[in-house]
Amino acid sequence: MKRAQRRRQGMTLIEVMVAMAMFASVAALIYGGFAQTSRAKDVLNKQLDRYHELRIGMERMVRELSMAYVSANGTIVSQRNVRTTFLGKEAGFGSRIDFTSVSHTRVYRDAKESDQNELSYFVTDDPDGEGKVLARREQARIDEDPQTGGRIEVLISDVIEFELEYLDPATWEWVRSWDAAAGVGQTNRLPAQVRIKLTIPGIDGKKEREVFSTRASLPMTWAFNHAAYL
Repeated sequence: MKRAQRRRQGMTLIEVMVAMAMFASVAALIYGGFAQTSRAKDVLNKQLDRYHELRIGMERMVRELSMAYVSANGTIVSQRNVRTTFLGKEAGFGSRIDFTSVSHTRVYRDAKESDQNELSYFVTDDPDGEGKVLARREQARIDEDPQTGGRIEVLISDVIEFELEYLDPATWEWVRSWDAAAGVGQTNRLPAQVRIKLTIPGIDGKKEREVFSTRASLPMTWAFNHAAYL
């Protein structure tokens, strides 16, 4: 009787080891589930960040292109010639566009800047890696060379190709280049729309590459001509 009572009061070493093994197995399963969930969350967050970067970059291009303009009148500011432009052409890894717009935002109070600026989009080498990036160049003041100067920043990272097409409002056909300064049938005019196509490596790893596209509508399709209003 006493011996039976002692057995009910405690556990044997074998029972303790079995219990510990079961506890370790359950803990390993729980940890594995949490680790897998954490990895899936990290992958999903990276994909969402990538989609966010693409959406913001494409929306910015659409907004700034929709504010593009050219002027048929050459002007002189502070003894310098000021020349507007809208030049889209084939370049390495797709297209390059240089244009003037009224999309500039003044950051500092009393800055001697207007809403006019020079902008460029083009593909170039990644300054921090081995791939390519879509770069954005902006100069707050328009000068005699609207294709150089200003500040260059990365708009969208890790791109394969950047392509632009222009809708001619005279023929309603898409063309691969546009020159508002000297293009045949394009002088002092802007396209009605710009079609943007961006090719990037697959985001989810299931595709080798993915293509994103959008369009920008340009309301000011004719160059400003102050002489016509005098």
